[in-house]
Amino acid sequence: MPAAERLHYLDNLRALAMLAGVLFHAALAYSPLAHPLFPTADRQSSALVDVLVWFPHLFRMPLFFLIAGFFTALLVQRRGLGGLFRNRLFRVMLPFLLFWPLVHLCLSASTLHAVDTAEHPSPLLALIRQFQQQDGLPPMPPGTSHLWFLYYLMYFYVLVWAARVFGVERWAARMAQIRPVLLLTLMPLAIALPLATVSAPHPAPESLLPQFWALGYFGAFFVLGYGLQGQIERMDAWRVHLPKLLAASIACYALWLSLVVTQVDGDILHGTIQLLQAGLAAAISVWMTLSCLLVGRALLNRRSRWLGYLSQTSYWVYLVHLPILFAIQYRLMDAELHWTGKLALAVAATFGLSLLGYEVLVRRFAPLARMLGSGRSLVANPAGSHHP
Repeated sequence: MPAAERLHYLDNLRALAMLAGVLFHAALAYSPLAHPLFPTADRQSSALVDVLVWFPHLFRMPLFFLIAGFFTALLVQRRGLGGLFRNRLFRVMLPFLLFWPLVHLCLSASTLHAVDTAEHPSPLLALIRQFQQQDGLPPMPPGTSHLWFLYYLMYFYVLVWAARVFGVERWAARMAQIRPVLLLTLMPLAIALPLATVSAPHPAPESLLPQFWALGYFGAFFVLGYGLQGQIERMDAWRVHLPKLLAASIACYALWLSLVVTQVDGDILHGTIQLLQAGLAAAISVWMTLSCLLVGRALLNRRSRWLGYLSQTSYWVYLVHLPILFAIQYRLMDAELHWTGKLALAVAATFGLSLLGYEVLVRRFAPLARMLGSGRSLVANPAGSHHP
């Protein structure tokens, strides 16, 4: 099966993109930019965290959605729309419905406990404590938390159905056939518009009400991935651009971060800066996502025991990591420890407990293992591989 060799790096990249989310969420506790709004924001922070974490934030989830689009097209090709929806209802919708209430309850309980007990609460915890002491907490609309990506995948699957019904599915393939220079120019311009409607860094679209900017931004990558299925060898023509893409992305990121940190206020100037921020973020998202594909194709297109284990466990780890991480970081708020030690401890404990849960629950409970796609062979069954 010729495609099998390529699927190794796509599956490995997807797993790394998901696990990078664990590191991202852990590091936000020490980010000056996230400090006012992040629940576990520590009294210590470092500008170094902002320099390191926001760069992958701009392409981690775009890469995930591009790969999801690729595997969706593969599922449609092999099993048809009926097979796609049966598979996705079991692997995407069902995990969302099962884990969403558990995540919500655990996060709510640990956050309210931290509000009552933390001696050095984050600004958000302090605000909640103030509300509790005055008029009580105002009602908050339910959100999807970090499971929003499952929620949006279901919308994209419906759009795939609509595209096939109305005969516009071939547009995705044509998008992937655009000359590399044109694609690398036009796609950032297209997704800059939805990005310009939200603040920078763009937030996670956790609301149950679908967000236009998220559908346009992540949907563009999903469509490109969908169109690349069956012609991913066209990426070989992009390799000549890799050094320039990496250099340009780093340069754009330096400018983007300086604009976000300084946050110029004003009327027309503010709008202009916001549009520039969106354009820079869009360019980095496209260029680094495609760079990751090229680098992954060169370095990760192989069988590996440890990469295989990460690939098998990444879906479970991502689903359960946030309640574990928050519970740990709430306790670390009052600890007399340098932030680097807190970060290392939180990451190690979160991964350790998540993997322990995988070994105890997923490996021993066959329905759960089938739902999360654990233990299946990617080469033997690429369309039904591990993750959403």
